[in-house]
Formats: sequence, structure tokens, C-alpha cells
Amino acid sequence: MPGTERDTLGISQMADAHQKKHDYHIIDPSPWPLLASIGAFILAFGGIGYMRYLSGGAFSLFGINFANPWIFYIGLLITLYTMYAWWADTVKEAHEGHHTRVVSLHLRYGMIMFIASEVMFFVAWFWAFFDASLFPGEAIQAARVEHTGGVWPPKGIEVLDPWHLPLYNTVILLLSGTCVTWAHHALLHNDRKGLVNGLALTVALGVLFSFVQGYEYAHAPFAFKESIYGATFFMATGFHGFHVLVGTIFLIVCLIRAMRGDFTPKQHFGFEAAAWYWHFVDVVWLFLFFSIYIWGGWGAPIAHM
Repeated sequence: MPGTERDTLGISQMADAHQKKHDYHIIDPSPWPLLASIGAFILAFGGIGYMRYLSGGAFSLFGINFANPWIFYIGLLITLYTMYAWWADTVKEAHEGHHTRVVSLHLRYGMIMFIASEVMFFVAWFWAFFDASLFPGEAIQAARVEHTGGVWPPKGIEVLDPWHLPLYNTVILLLSGTCVTWAHHALLHNDRKGLVNGLALTVALGVLFSFVQGYEYAHAPFAFKESIYGATFFMATGFHGFHVLVGTIFLIVCLIRAMRGDFTPKQHFGFEAAAWYWHFVDVVWLFLFFSIYIWGGWGAPIAHM
């Protein structure tokens, strides 16, 4: 009997030694980082082949012509599936209680660093735009286009009216930022109806913004490749439009999770990260609106759409 008691005591001590006594989350082995890397490589490789395919060229490697759209779509599917599965595991970990206060704090640090990297990404496009607009003679000569005159916008360019569709989209994004803030405050006060309604309105406004920008692009009086103005305009506003699309997808996922009752006033980092990202998109658009649409097109003839 004493021996049995000693064995029981030893097993109990071993169990105590293996219990979690810290606030960190030791992640289980996961296939998603490797699969994400493979998907990203196939996506990039396929993107090159897709662009060669669209331009009518070839993309030969080891005697095989990879100039086709299918490799790109395969990489896209792998990447999207990995994102879904990886984030699903993250949501599961949160429900299992692994996202302690320390883990949640580090998740916030990670999101802040991600947004900071996005700020630097857009700084590059603003830099390109201001470099071309403040020194138009050098930029137009370097671009080797027909528009001359050393002025900005280049001669022959008709710009979009900033007080028409761009202003309309500005109001849409500002309203969407208000709606997502309303949803956040509703969540903090455990108002499920307000949370769902605020998110639904934000998603609807995000979709509306994308449709308006698509219409604007379809009727733009200048093309991407015809001038340095068109190149810098479409790169800056186009990447912002892509971020709006990504942010809308984030918010749709949050809306589905909110309808399922996933978020609580104390634990809702997924929604908080999406809201931060959406506010970042709002702020970038304000800079785009004032810099590119208003200041960048000042004095140029306006195209009537």
C-alpha cells in the first residue's frame, strides 16, 4: 500500500509538472506555414506566366511553356484555402482559451506592425506620385511618352472631377468608418443587434465603394500606360481599392462570426483587427483624395463623365 501511494504521488507530481503555468501559447505543429509558402510561390510564378499569356508572349522554363492562367489560379486556390484553414485554427484556439491576455497583447502588436508595413507600402506610391508631380519634366522625359510641357498633369491629360465620384466615395468611406465604430461600441456593451447591424452597413458601404471605383476606372479619360500621370494614379488608387476589397472580406467574416455569437465584450480581437484595418483604409483614402484627386489635378481640364 505505501508503494502504491508513492506511485500515485509520483504520477500526480509529473502531471503537475506538465501543466501549463504560463500565459503564453505553445502552438502545436501545423502544416499551414509550409503550405502557405508553397501557395505563395506558385501564385507568384503563375502570375508571371499569366502576364506573359495576356501579352501574347512565352514563359519557357526547362523546355516547358508556362504562359497560361491556370498555374496562377492553382496558387490562388492554395493560398485562399491556407488562409481559411489557418485562421479557422486561430479561432478554435481562441475558443479553447489559449488567447490569454499576454497572447492577445502580442496579437495586437503583430497587427500594429502589419499596419505599419502597409503604411510604408503606400508611402512608396505617394513618393512616386509626388516625385513625378513636383518634377514633371524629368518624370515625363524618363517615361518617354508623347505628353510634353513640363507641367503637371501633363499636357493632353483630362482629369477626373474630384467633387463628383471621388467625393462620393470619400463620404461612403467616412460613413463606413462610423458604422464599424458603432459596431465596436455595440459589442463592448454586449449589444448583439447593434453589432450585426453596424457590420452589415459597413460591408454594404465597402461593396458600394468598390462598385463606384470600378465605374470610375471604366470611364476614366486616361489609361494606365499612356502617361506617367495614369501610371501613378492607377497604382496608388488601385492598390487602395484592393485593400478595400480585402478589408470588406475581413468584415464579412466578422459579420458571419458575429451572427454565430463568437465575439464577447472581453474577447474579440478578430473584429478589432478588422476595424483597425478598415480605419487605416479610410485614412489612406483621405490622403489619396486630397493629394491625387484635388492637388494632383489642379488646373487641368476636367473630363465630364
